[in-house]
Amino acid sequence: MFFNSRLRKFSGSLSFGLLLILQISYAQKLPVQYVETRIGTAPAATESSAKHSEAGSELKGQTMPAVGTPYGMTQWTPQTKSTETKCIAPYYYADTHFQGFRGTHWLNGSCVQDYGTLTVMPVSGELVVNPEKRASKFRHETEIATPAYYSVLLDDYKITAEVTSLARTAMLRFSYAEGKENFIVVEPNSDEGEGFVEIFPERGEIVGYNPVHRIYQGSGQSAGFSGYFILKFDTPFTQFGVWEDDMVVPMGRTKMGKGKREKLGAYVGFGTKQKSVTVQIGTSFTSLEGARNNLKKEQLGKSFDAVRKSTENEWNDALGKIKVKGSEKDKTLFYSALYRSKLSPRLYSDVDGQYPSFAGGTPLQKADGFDYYCDYSMWDTFRAAMPLHALLEPKKSGDMMQSLVKKGEQGGWMPIFPCWNSYTAAMIGDHVMSVMADAYVKNVRNFDIESGYKLLRKNAFDTNADPKSYEAGKGRRALTSYLKYNYVPLEDSVWQAFHKREQVSRTLEYAYDDFCLFILAEELGHTEDAAILRKRAMNYRNVIDPVTGYARGRYADGSWIKDFDPFAKRSSFITEGSPAQYTWFAPQDIAGLKKAVGGEKSFINKLDTLFDQGYYWHGNEPNHQIPYLYAYAGQPWKTQKRVRNIIREEYDITPGGLSGNEDGGQMSAWLVFSMAGLYPVTPGTPFYVLGTPVFEETSLEFAHGKKFKIKANGVSDEAIYIQSAKLNGKTYTKTYLSHDDLTNGGNLVLEMGMKPNDNWGNSPMDAPPSLSRE
Repeated sequence: MFFNSRLRKFSGSLSFGLLLILQISYAQKLPVQYVETRIGTAPAATESSAKHSEAGSELKGQTMPAVGTPYGMTQWTPQTKSTETKCIAPYYYADTHFQGFRGTHWLNGSCVQDYGTLTVMPVSGELVVNPEKRASKFRHETEIATPAYYSVLLDDYKITAEVTSLARTAMLRFSYAEGKENFIVVEPNSDEGEGFVEIFPERGEIVGYNPVHRIYQGSGQSAGFSGYFILKFDTPFTQFGVWEDDMVVPMGRTKMGKGKREKLGAYVGFGTKQKSVTVQIGTSFTSLEGARNNLKKEQLGKSFDAVRKSTENEWNDALGKIKVKGSEKDKTLFYSALYRSKLSPRLYSDVDGQYPSFAGGTPLQKADGFDYYCDYSMWDTFRAAMPLHALLEPKKSGDMMQSLVKKGEQGGWMPIFPCWNSYTAAMIGDHVMSVMADAYVKNVRNFDIESGYKLLRKNAFDTNADPKSYEAGKGRRALTSYLKYNYVPLEDSVWQAFHKREQVSRTLEYAYDDFCLFILAEELGHTEDAAILRKRAMNYRNVIDPVTGYARGRYADGSWIKDFDPFAKRSSFITEGSPAQYTWFAPQDIAGLKKAVGGEKSFINKLDTLFDQGYYWHGNEPNHQIPYLYAYAGQPWKTQKRVRNIIREEYDITPGGLSGNEDGGQMSAWLVFSMAGLYPVTPGTPFYVLGTPVFEETSLEFAHGKKFKIKANGVSDEAIYIQSAKLNGKTYTKTYLSHDDLTNGGNLVLEMGMKPNDNWGNSPMDAPPSLSRE
């Protein structure tokens, strides 16, 4: 087997006492303490983002200071924007008013929409319910924002608001000043005005739900399930009621929206003397009883501080799987990125395993022996975020794969971009092929690969002939013409997708996806499929113009589009970028791509042009593998230069510290890998291309007790170039590592210098594997 065969081949005492105390204190700083959760909550200010972004949303990281566990069902964030509107995140750093704590299902860092949410806001004095009118001024100086806890002083009310959270539940605590009437307002943020609330004063509870609606395919239609919630208060109510828009109904117990996009909710009051109120909240996608059961199982008998400590411990365990030695600023940059990479996919199943059926909501299903996940943002995250889960969280990665299998079984087709527990054709490609192959070749096996393969094969070989379900997102887009011509011709505009046309990008991505399915077919013994898919994996060559050496639109008769500028910021046949950027998306066969663009010299010149003339755009994902491609052409020192420049120019620890949308953790996963010194250029294969470590030592720690350490002797922002390397004590010149190298444990020792060593890693045999170079 192609890649397996490659893998196998290879006062003085007082002063001293104070210093010792300081050193011990410094050494005991835990990973979670380095995380700055507000990075990406302000627009980027980098030169590349300003140059390449078209829409204003492309300048925004679209993150939020999320409180909750890794991959949690419902995360909690301060809310500064009240909508569930597309491309509006719940929190923006530049906003000055706090509207409440939102229990959110916002897909971290994306230009999508929130769904199934609720917001909880404390107020004092006059009861105001409208989210904009009830909002209080706040200052960032009074914020404490960590993965496990957030607090802020609400200046207008003199209330301290705090939140901590577990996977499916949260605990809120509000500390009031004396002398004024104190209230809590609860609002289901229904985008269509279909929310529901009910108050049970005798039980000290508010319950409700917020129906979920689809986006992209079937936009606005019911997704068949809701975000359910139950709130339990530790303080008796002195008054209560419901509200709609600005109309308050004292003593009202229920309120249901009429679907006219009205705002509605409930409120409870506690009089003038109560100093502190604690609220426990359970959430679920199945039912109110599911929310109640989640709350009981996760929080029974726990205090606010105990919940906070439990979540802090969970984050320290997750973040601590990579330990680094370096500057405090770089640790903040690194662990903040690792945190953001772990906010999705989202846990969907309750503590008892129940979850709504994929693509319809009913009947309820039960996850047997695994946790069910959704919200994958697959077009973005297959590149580095999903491989990072497979590397650090193999059990959870397997659960994520099994969740995909179940989605395919329940809906009949393997989903391409599964969000809102529904099919979408939001982006191009068919990258479930990539994530499943990547998990499998990296020894993640706790999922039904045989059922998964059948569904993947259906996507790759069968055209969905049913117009209604095809329009709803089932089946690979433009498959008929792709199979007929071995590329998607310009005549084939894909109207049944959010992204129309983009034929060249589709061709390039389908060729890579076919390669990933080829890997699985070969692993599973499906030799006939493997032969067909291996041939299809070379289809990328059909859209590389041999005259210009760039990806170019092509008609069904084989002719190339005449009006062509490879550096045009946008082209109709390219997805979110330029032909010059997308030319480099053939990660399965970089050796063959070198020939297709005119040979190795042309390959290097084109890469240099992309970077030196400012055409590279790090803020969008199709560019992310490009700086690592020099390693395939005998110039790994240029990869080292480009990668370090990107780290320093495109990332920071400020609110504007991301150069584009986070997109489900991909921007951060790139940074995690790159700061560690390696990157998965070709997910679906068990290899990582070496870059340049930022840290003097990086330790990957695996569940089975093995550790892999990357030591970079003499590394600095000037000494970024690898002079020599030793793997487990032996001289090493290859520009990549295998997955087994990492998980079996060992040491990679790099000697770093300020000048490039163009003799290290420059042999063709040192280059990472490519499909056409066996």
